[in-house]
Amino acid sequence: MPLWKLLFMFSFGIPFLLLYPLFYWALKTGRIDFAFHLKRFWARIISLFSLVIPKIIYTGKKYNLPKPCVVVANHTSYLDICYSPFYIDHTAIYMGKAELLKAPLFGIFFKYMDIPVNRKSVTDAHRAFTRAGEEIGKGRSMVIYPEGTISNEGKLKPFKNGAFKLAIDKQVPIVPVVNVNNWRYLQNGGFFKSNGRPGFPVIVVGDPIETKGLTVNDLEAVKEKVFTFTLEQIQKYDGRKNQ
Repeated sequence: MPLWKLLFMFSFGIPFLLLYPLFYWALKTGRIDFAFHLKRFWARIISLFSLVIPKIIYTGKKYNLPKPCVVVANHTSYLDICYSPFYIDHTAIYMGKAELLKAPLFGIFFKYMDIPVNRKSVTDAHRAFTRAGEEIGKGRSMVIYPEGTISNEGKLKPFKNGAFKLAIDKQVPIVPVVNVNNWRYLQNGGFFKSNGRPGFPVIVVGDPIETKGLTVNDLEAVKEKVFTFTLEQIQKYDGRKNQ
């Protein structure tokens, strides 16, 4: 729906331009908590005016996320990032590809708040995860998409180790999040070639996974647990197997 995509573009872009002076001031002066509150406000404006209202489902009782924690989510659409403040209730830092530093206007987030990482460079990746550990030490949570990129039509890609190693090293809980079908409402790809429409995407928040007492030897088991949980929720709420 090209007309809806124009609506989404305006719903996303115009509020951002209006809020940009506040974002700039907050980030330049180190008011990271305030900047995240602005992100939460912005997310709700995008949702309201684009007519894409996420349905947040908790597998257990609804809860406030542990502070700090590592949020581990599959990556199917740019909506995954836009709508994450709907379930994240305290300041969180995002890890993303280094190319975002060069993005007009949006680069300010990765210059002053979020963490860019060049996954092709072992040194740069190590530096990024060291900083992520420092942010956790300040009581801020991390949001990491372990596939490393947006998947095609929601097909789950193998998870990389970084998010799980970080959580185990810092002994903080992992919060598994499943973006079930965001891609059906805003698909990655060409503006007129990819899907886009209003509706009610589903996001599932699983119970926290404790890492206290775990070591690097437990990494593969924890990663497999989150991967399997993600597959199960996609099949449960969207009827798709990972094909």
